[in-house]
Amino acid sequence: MPQRDSVEVAVVDSPSNNRGEQRLMTRTRLGLALGALFAAGTLFYPAIIQAQGLGVSSARDIPDEVQKAQPRVDQVIERAEAYFKQGKLNLEDNKRDAARSDFDKAVDEILMSGMDVRANQKLQKFYLELVERIYREEVPVLQQQPQQTAAPVIAQDAATAKSDKVEQVAKLQQPRQVQIGFRQQGFDPSPLDPLSKLILTDSEKKVSESDIAQLEQAKNALDFNFTINPLIQQYINYYQGRGRSTMEAGLRRSGRFMKIARDTFRREGVPEDITWLGQVESAWSPKARSWAAASGLWQFVPSSGAQYGLKQTAWVDERNGIEKPTAASAHYLKDLARRYNGDWLLAMAAYNTGALNVDRAISRAGEANYWKIYPYIAQETRNYVPNILAVIMIAKNPEKYGFHGVRPEAPMSFETIPVQSATSLRLIADITDTSVDYIQSLNPELRRDTTPRGESYNIRVPAGKGKQLSALLKRVSPDHRDTARVISVAPGEELQSVANRTGVNVATLQAMNSGVDLKSTTKLVVPNTNLRLTNWRRGTTNPSDSSNAAGLNKVRARKGDTIAKIAAAHKMSADEVARLNGIAPNVELQAGQEIKLPATAPAASGSRRR
Repeated sequence: MPQRDSVEVAVVDSPSNNRGEQRLMTRTRLGLALGALFAAGTLFYPAIIQAQGLGVSSARDIPDEVQKAQPRVDQVIERAEAYFKQGKLNLEDNKRDAARSDFDKAVDEILMSGMDVRANQKLQKFYLELVERIYREEVPVLQQQPQQTAAPVIAQDAATAKSDKVEQVAKLQQPRQVQIGFRQQGFDPSPLDPLSKLILTDSEKKVSESDIAQLEQAKNALDFNFTINPLIQQYINYYQGRGRSTMEAGLRRSGRFMKIARDTFRREGVPEDITWLGQVESAWSPKARSWAAASGLWQFVPSSGAQYGLKQTAWVDERNGIEKPTAASAHYLKDLARRYNGDWLLAMAAYNTGALNVDRAISRAGEANYWKIYPYIAQETRNYVPNILAVIMIAKNPEKYGFHGVRPEAPMSFETIPVQSATSLRLIADITDTSVDYIQSLNPELRRDTTPRGESYNIRVPAGKGKQLSALLKRVSPDHRDTARVISVAPGEELQSVANRTGVNVATLQAMNSGVDLKSTTKLVVPNTNLRLTNWRRGTTNPSDSSNAAGLNKVRARKGDTIAKIAAAHKMSADEVARLNGIAPNVELQAGQEIKLPATAPAASGSRRR
C-alpha cells in the first residue's frame, strides 16, 4: 500500500485538529469542495464527548496560536488565491486539466499548511469561500448528449447546495443538454465534527473500582486486547444517561450494515468488534459528511477514498456506498495495525488523526502505547478511541448496561443486477414495485436519479426482484431507459382503458410494448411525458386518490402493530416498508398511524385500508 507520510498534515498540538486535514494523503479533488459546502457551519450531534482524565491540561501550556499565526495565515491565503486565479485563467483558455490542478493546489495550500482551519476565523472564512468559488467554476459542466427526449435535469448551484430538497426540471430539447451536476443527497452531519466540544459532567466522570473490574471482565469477550482505562467507563456513563438516545439509535441502525461489516472485517483479518467504529464515524449513516468532506459510513476524505479504490465522479461517490468503502476501511485499519505491530488502539487513533501524528506522539511519549501518547494527540483523537471502546462494550452486552428491548433493524436485503447506461431510478422503482427513495437507500453512492451514463452499473434492488428487473428492462430501448416508465395493469385490461387513465394514446402503447401478450402481462412500458398515473379498478375508478396516483397504498395501523407485522400481513419485505416510511421494523406504531405500502400490496385484515 502507498505510504501516507509524504504529504500528511503534521499538526499534533492543536486541540481541535480537524479530521479532514489529518487524514489528507494526496491532492484534494472537487469532492472536498462539495463536502465543505454541504456540511460547513455548526453541526450538532448529541454523542460527542470531551474525554477527561489522566491529569492532563487540555491547553498543554501552548501560547495563543491564533494571534501568533496571523502573518502565516495571510501568507497561506495569498498563495492559495494565486493558485485560484491561475486556475480561472486556465479554465478560460479551456485548459480544464490545468485548471483543476491549480484549484487543487489552492485548497491544498490551506489544508497542507499544518494549521487548524477552524481555529482561525479568517482562515476558515477564506477556505469556505474558496471552495464555493471552485464549486461554481467546476460544477455544473454542460456536456452534449445524444439526441433523446424528456430527461430529468438536476438543477443545483452553490446557493442551493445546503438545501435538503432536490429540484428536478424536465425539459424537451433536440438535441438536449444534460447538466452534469450533483443530485442533492440530503447529507447527515458527521458526529466527528464536534467530537471535542461536549464536556462530561462530574457525575459522568465518576468511576469506581468495581466499574473497572467489570470492564476487565467484559474485555474478555472481545476479539482484540487492550488496556482498560477509566475514560472508557466515563463514556459508558454518558451513554447510559443523556447520551442514551444516541446509543439506542446506533444499536438499531447498526443492524442494517453489521452483517456486511462483520463479514468484511473478518475476511480482511480485522477484529469484528472494531466494526463499531462505524457508530462513532457516521452514526451508521452512508450519507454522513463532515465539514472537510470526509464522507460515508467510514468517513473517507476524497484523496484517501481514491487511494483505497473508491471512485468519485459526477455520477457516483463510492465513499457513500456500502460494500466497497467497508472493504476500504478494513484495508486501511489493517495497514495501520501492521504499522503499529498489531496495536489496534494505535491503529484506530491513526485512522482518526493520521499515522504521522501518532508517530510523532509516540516519539514524544517514548512508548508506542495509546494511553501513554494520550497527552500528545489532538483532543478529537483523545475522545475518539475511548468512545469506540465504550460503544463496543455496550454493544456486546446492551442489557447489562441498561439498554433493554433495543432491537437492531433487519439486515439489508438486496440482490445486484447489472443495468446499462443511464437507467432512471424511477423506472427501476416502477419495475420492482417500490419507491425511488427505497432504491436510493439501497444505492447511496449514486449522486443522481439515474445510473452512470456511458457505463454499466450494478444496481441493488430488493431481494427477489432481480429477475423481474432484468426481464422488463429488455422491453425498454436503451435510448429511453432514462425517460420511460413502467405501470401496473390488470391481466386482460384493455389498452383503451390504460390509455384513458394514463393519457398515453393506444398507438404509442402498442409501439412501446410490441410483442407483449397483453392478456397475461401485468406491466406495460409507457413514456414519461405528460404521464397521468391512476390505478385501474374493476367498476369505478377514482383518479383523484392521491395515494394511488403516487403509486402507493396506505393503511392505518392497529394497536400493537409494527412495520414488521404489517409487512408480513401484506407479504412484503419489512425492510422495504420500513425504509419507505422511515420507521424501524420493530417499533410499535400508534393506533391509526398511516403507513405507506407499494401499490401492488393487497389489503389485509390486520390493518385498516385508508
